[in-house]
Amino acid sequence: MPDVNWEEAFCGEGNSCYRIGTDSHGNSYITISGEEDHYLTDTREALRQMILDIKAGKADHLL
Repeated sequence: MPDVNWEEAFCGEGNSCYRIGTDSHGNSYITISGEEDHYLTDTREALRQMILDIKAGKADHLL
């Protein structure tokens, strides 16, 4: 497993808690809190763009 610097968990309503992390190689990670051994990974830029798109409402149709 890579050496990931995990942020504190972000919890929405109910029990949906997620953690975001980064490593020293410029990769980003997202996982369900408590499941840090199972994660999605991509570049920091890709994570940044995903967050900006979510904030802009581009994923609202998924709600």
